[in-house]
Amino acid sequence: MKEIIERLIQEDITITTAESCTGGLIASEIVKHSGVSSIYSGSIVSYSNEIKHKLLGVDKEVFETYGAVSKECVEQMCKGVQKIFDSKIAIAVSGIAGPDGGSEEKPVGTVFIGVLYENNLTIEKNIFKGSRIEVQQSAKNRAFEIVGNFF
Repeated sequence: MKEIIERLIQEDITITTAESCTGGLIASEIVKHSGVSSIYSGSIVSYSNEIKHKLLGVDKEVFETYGAVSKECVEQMCKGVQKIFDSKIAIAVSGIAGPDGGSEEKPVGTVFIGVLYENNLTIEKNIFKGSRIEVQQSAKNRAFEIVGNFF
């Protein structure tokens, strides 16, 4: 992760996040690194659907049709946070960290991770194993791996 952040700083590539199940963990990782103020101006932790809708512009129909833990929601989260912060890279995460809240269709550990780099969007559905904290850590790590794939 350190190498990715350093590369973003060197190349002056701005980044932001919209996080749900990770609760700011990705943003916290970003700000651990010296010099990030040149590429990072903030993020939105949008744990509730209301905030996803009001701040990030996720359509209410997305929640009704697909749910908050969906490719469609994460896509709109990425686009919304990228627009708000005028960043080149936006990361969005929504999932079920557990230990409760899972279903047969979306078991505990289901996490959608989206990375929007300028106009190139990658969204992955992951099913991570482990405790709530382990699921959150896995989502954070995978988000940075996806960002790294762009370079």
